[in-house]
Amino acid sequence: QLSEDVERASENPTDEREGEMEVHEDASSVILPDSELGTTAPSLRFSKTCLKNVFSVILLFIYLLLMAVAVFLVYQTISDFREKLKHPVMSVSYKEVSLYDAPGIAFYPGKARLLSCKHHYYDHIPPLINPGQPGDIECTTQRINYTDPFTNQSMKYALVVQGPRDVKKKELVFLQFHLNGTDQDFSAIDYLLFSSFQEFINSPEKAEFMKDCESSYSSWKFSGGFRTWVKMSLVKTKEEDGSETVEFKQETSVVNYIDQRTKPRSDQLFFVVFEWKDPFIQTVQDIVTANPWNMIALLCGIFLALFKAADFAKLSVKWMIKIRKRHLKRSHQVRNHIS
Repeated sequence: QLSEDVERASENPTDEREGEMEVHEDASSVILPDSELGTTAPSLRFSKTCLKNVFSVILLFIYLLLMAVAVFLVYQTISDFREKLKHPVMSVSYKEVSLYDAPGIAFYPGKARLLSCKHHYYDHIPPLINPGQPGDIECTTQRINYTDPFTNQSMKYALVVQGPRDVKKKELVFLQFHLNGTDQDFSAIDYLLFSSFQEFINSPEKAEFMKDCESSYSSWKFSGGFRTWVKMSLVKTKEEDGSETVEFKQETSVVNYIDQRTKPRSDQLFFVVFEWKDPFIQTVQDIVTANPWNMIALLCGIFLALFKAADFAKLSVKWMIKIRKRHLKRSHQVRNHIS
């Protein structure tokens, strides 16, 4: 309404002059009380304008407060994103399989000799008929000599056996070793597990392959005079560069072997069983929980709110200045009318 009045006044200056002349004429002919001349109408207009100005100032402060909150959110969002980039979260996922890629089991028997090796199913291992005597070797085996990767001088002899595959049928591999005598107080056979027996078979440089496996995988032992039951689980770890490393976790239980042979023997018998613990392959990788697209969308929304708030604050200030000017102009006009 104020803007329309200003436009009308600018478009019809002659009407205003005529109105002013009529007011002068009426003022000269009629005498009004002081309360009707300068108190009632200007005070009402002044109170309304004051309320509008106060309300505008309150709105301005509210939007300034919102702008401060938006700036704080921008800072906090960027800080959280940088913190999450520095500290990724470890993610563990499980993949169920029915068949594993047959692992390779590398034994370092020393003077011990492999007597028998068989694949059994459903955890059923029949009793030994002739313990300590050579039996059937039904496993796929490979013998290899290579240089010790840590000394590069001594030669190592390894017997590589294909591990179990069928996890649903609880396939296991049962091996029996024999050691005729030893100079040590304790007798044990070292072994290590690597991820794929087929990769070993297809490798053109089997000696280098075994050296790399010994450098990458941990080795374990099983003792003579016991049946050692090894349950394996596979863990794959994805590195930051995209490469993947594989390692084995083991649960080992040891059962005492009762030697029922008639004559007392000085030799040692070794029994070991390998099977899969469960059909789940565990995959471990580091994940950055900060999503850059979410952060960009949030920042865009915050900056849009900032621009809107700044634009509203600018318009509010302009509107307050314009209202003030109009109020002063009308007060001046009223004083002129009264005079």
